[in-house]
Amino acid sequence: MSLVYAGVCSHAPGITGRLDRVDADTRAEMAAGYARMRDEIAALKPDALIVIAAEHFANFFFNNMPVFAVGMADHYTGPIEDPDWLKIERTQVPGNAELSKKLINQLLPTIDVAVAEEWRFDHGIMVPVHLLTPNYDIPIIPMNLNCQAPPLTPLSRVWTFGEELRKACDALPERFAVVGTGGISNWPATPDSGKINEAWDLNFMDEWQRNDKAAMLRYTDEQIYAEAGQGGFEIRTFISIAAAAGGKGNVYISKPVPPVAVSVTVASMDIV
Repeated sequence: MSLVYAGVCSHAPGITGRLDRVDADTRAEMAAGYARMRDEIAALKPDALIVIAAEHFANFFFNNMPVFAVGMADHYTGPIEDPDWLKIERTQVPGNAELSKKLINQLLPTIDVAVAEEWRFDHGIMVPVHLLTPNYDIPIIPMNLNCQAPPLTPLSRVWTFGEELRKACDALPERFAVVGTGGISNWPATPDSGKINEAWDLNFMDEWQRNDKAAMLRYTDEQIYAEAGQGGFEIRTFISIAAAAGGKGNVYISKPVPPVAVSVTVASMDIV
């Protein structure tokens, strides 16, 4: 089996940038969750870490927003944000253009993916990569699902993307880990910024943990926006992981952290 690890984690910029505002006990819980995922990935020695993220207008905008995009470069730069604000030093992150190309060729018969040979990582990728590969010693293959600009990628197509990504990984001899990143409920850059719908988050994570496809695909964008904010559209990355893994989830932490403005979540999923 070439897909050796699957998980999800939050990528809110406050996880690194405002960590000093979080109480000590919660900081320890957050650190333990990311450390557990980091150690699990490292132990499996993947040839690449696929990071499925939402685009925050760092590379794509309303005039050119792909439904699905895959990076195909030997290196990437990030963060695009002010390093002093995000508290992550700007650096070069390793990629693997040839391995990306192999995955893309496996996906193209069933999924129309855009290809990006240049990709400036924003917090959506840099926060997880910084925490999960602090030495930047695992090649990263970035993937983007349109969670930002209407018309958003339909949830049913996100599920299909996850299934086809699994097939693509399993068709190759290399070993892949995949992590989907996002918030759950959050209202970034709005008057409601900092609001967290804990009940909604817990309900979605229960559905995710059970890998309840019907429940996860029942949401409409109108419902998500009303109850979980525009940041809630990022459940697409979590759903893609559920489809790719096929098993049940194991939640390490899923806790509202107001200074970070999301329920900080780290979880893995059994691959079956």
